[in-house]
Amino acid sequence: MDADKFKGVLFGQAIGDALGLCTEFMTKGEVRHWYPDGVKNYSQMMVDYHRARWQPGDWTDDTDMMLCIAEAVIKDKELNPQSVAQNFKKWFLGCPKGIGRHTYNVLSLGDYVENPHQAAELVWQMSGRQSAANGAVMRTSVIGLLNEEVEKHAADICRLTHADPRCVGSAVIVSQMVHALVYRNELLPLEKLIEIGRQYDDRIEPYLLMVRSETLNVLNLDDEAMGYTLKTMAAGLWSVYHAGSFEEGLLEVVNAGGDADTNGAVAGSLLGARFGYSNIPTRYVDGLVRKDALTRVSDALQDVLKG
Repeated sequence: MDADKFKGVLFGQAIGDALGLCTEFMTKGEVRHWYPDGVKNYSQMMVDYHRARWQPGDWTDDTDMMLCIAEAVIKDKELNPQSVAQNFKKWFLGCPKGIGRHTYNVLSLGDYVENPHQAAELVWQMSGRQSAANGAVMRTSVIGLLNEEVEKHAADICRLTHADPRCVGSAVIVSQMVHALVYRNELLPLEKLIEIGRQYDDRIEPYLLMVRSETLNVLNLDDEAMGYTLKTMAAGLWSVYHAGSFEEGLLEVVNAGGDADTNGAVAGSLLGARFGYSNIPTRYVDGLVRKDALTRVSDALQDVLKG
């Protein structure tokens, strides 16, 4: 395990989430209007009805849910999906800000804690088996930090809220990439990710192939399907394959608009895994509203996983 990359994943996710909030739900045209020179700092955040709920430099539900997973591992000294489900429900009952509709529908069921996978399956079935939102891939970075059974754990934790195979496959792919970078300093080739994706759903491969494009525009991140799990997965992977630095990759993603906090969270975690905490600009780390809490979780989780 590379300790610098490990910390980079957690801070990268939170930074991408917080910076992406500045452009969340905007079209690229709106991003250019409100941020003519592009978003580069939390302090630039345009405050409207949606964004007024957060301070600049605070993260959203994406990182909150990731921390629910991390805290469960720290407490149990292992990954227990039931403990994660309990943490999700406790967090939900605290009226969190920014929670997605699909996740809300699952966590609102009365017997969620007792039967989380069944609850997720029920909500998915009620959607006509069409709901493939990005609410699971946004939190999966921490699964890649586990030292064993990453694929199994990524699938299990995804299915606590998202049953669609596209959601499961995208969570597995992102988690496996994080793990390879942190534990082996290996950037998995796209062909390997395609091989993984084929095990889950044929609709994953076309989005992985888009990652080869020299421009992020191919993903149309700001269109009406902005919350699609495969778009978010592909945006994160595009950044880690094409960027020369953490900042370059993250700014490309968040300035594309769309579901930018979630795209930024996934991209930030992957970029943190590739470049490490030490290569994240200090202004992004120091500007996080809950920096100290994240540091505590990062240190405690690393201690647990070192054994």
